[in-house]
Amino acid sequence: MTTTLTRSATPTPVGNSLTAGQLPKWMPWVLLAGALALSSVFFAIINGGGDVADFNIAAAVFLGVVLFAIVLVILSSVVETRRRAADRLATVLVSIAFTIALLPLISLLFTVIVNGIARFDPMFFSYSMRNVVGEGGGAIHAIWGTLIVTGWAALISVPIGLMTSIYLVEYGRGRLAKAITFFVDVMTGIPSIVAGLFIVAVCALLYGPGLNTGFMGSLALSVLMIPVVVRSSEEMLRLVPNELREASYALGVPKWLTIVKVVLPTSVAGITTGIMLSISRVIGETAPLLLTAGFTQSLNMDAFDGPMMTLPVFVYDQFQNPGTNVPAALERAWAGALTLIIIVMALNLIARFVAKKFAPKFGR
Repeated sequence: MTTTLTRSATPTPVGNSLTAGQLPKWMPWVLLAGALALSSVFFAIINGGGDVADFNIAAAVFLGVVLFAIVLVILSSVVETRRRAADRLATVLVSIAFTIALLPLISLLFTVIVNGIARFDPMFFSYSMRNVVGEGGGAIHAIWGTLIVTGWAALISVPIGLMTSIYLVEYGRGRLAKAITFFVDVMTGIPSIVAGLFIVAVCALLYGPGLNTGFMGSLALSVLMIPVVVRSSEEMLRLVPNELREASYALGVPKWLTIVKVVLPTSVAGITTGIMLSISRVIGETAPLLLTAGFTQSLNMDAFDGPMMTLPVFVYDQFQNPGTNVPAALERAWAGALTLIIIVMALNLIARFVAKKFAPKFGR
């Protein structure tokens, strides 16, 4: 006679996490939310119900994270083992360091949103500043100018940068490749205003002094953008396994077709991400556009004729030349800065989507 043992389908409860000597998984998140809420209430009381823009968001977040760390470590040392408490202490210290690094970004976003949301209305996105000296007006001319100038800069920079990176990875050998790499590194560290001065000097020699056009701004931005595209694309092309190239060569495919059909499709996700990040890097430049694209209060859609306003220059102009109504000009400046941040965020989201969509799929 044999006896068979069967395991119960429903395990017997052995007690909650606290009696088992382990904090629940949700406990750190609850402590963090409570600490941040308590810190926010404390600083709100100190602020005395004043303007939201005066609320010290950076200090509130920092105090909340520190309070969360202290409570979590103490609670872990009481409930859990000393080794687990020490592990949580190390994790909390790393989290505090990460929070300190994020504090400037948190403070910047909070300040821009609080001050710029007041003018985030339909008028701001449908009117220019033509004949506006006080309240009202908008930044449609600066938004279009930013998109046009940056678009032309991308059209110039992407083919040049991509072909340069292909040459360095696939064909470049000897002194010429080393010289190109050296000059690309030098161009990466060029101050932006130097790029603007270079384009102004070249156009002054060709067409005479005093010329300002949107295309000149695109040329200045392309000088800054090309080395970023070269470096990011070069790194992505080097990540393509050599086995793919060798398999293509073994089938008799020429090198140029291997690059077009194998290398580029494999690295297209990383290349696109690098291009989007390079656009985000130059879209907020002010100094070269002050010298090249110039100022205008009217909408100009022609990049080759007349000055063209861009969002960074618009923000600078509203701060420096507020006109008869200073609060209205400052609201427009903050709204322009918020618009620029949203555009950069949209570009980064597009880059992430493209990287996920076109990333090479492995396996079945």
